[in-house]
Amino acid sequence: MLRTEHEFTLPKGYVDREGTVHRTGVMRLATAMDEITPMRDARVKNNEAYLTIIILSRVITQLGSVKDVNTGVIENMFTADLTYLQEFYRSINEGGDSLGLVACPSCETEFEVQPGELMALVEA
Repeated sequence: MLRTEHEFTLPKGYVDREGTVHRTGVMRLATAMDEITPMRDARVKNNEAYLTIIILSRVITQLGSVKDVNTGVIENMFTADLTYLQEFYRSINEGGDSLGLVACPSCETEFEVQPGELMALVEA
């Protein structure tokens, strides 16, 4: 069965206006329209880098308790989180949904990790 939604954990977290940090979320697989529609947007025509912002705002379906994940939310993320989300997007949409197989150094149990999770494990 094809997984169309993938959970993620941001390395830093999005901080909303009230100061709440939102780190966990869900990203769905992108459709052709998710990549085509933003090309008509004036913000992308003025700055191609904005394409990433729009696409991520379309495919992130959940981010903590944020009600509406829009371009404003993505614009205000830390660069570490934006980089993580770009890598995560590529990973789930370009043929695989995991970074690879890793083993616990203590018990030698093997498990798969998503992009960015390895750094979170190392920092923990």
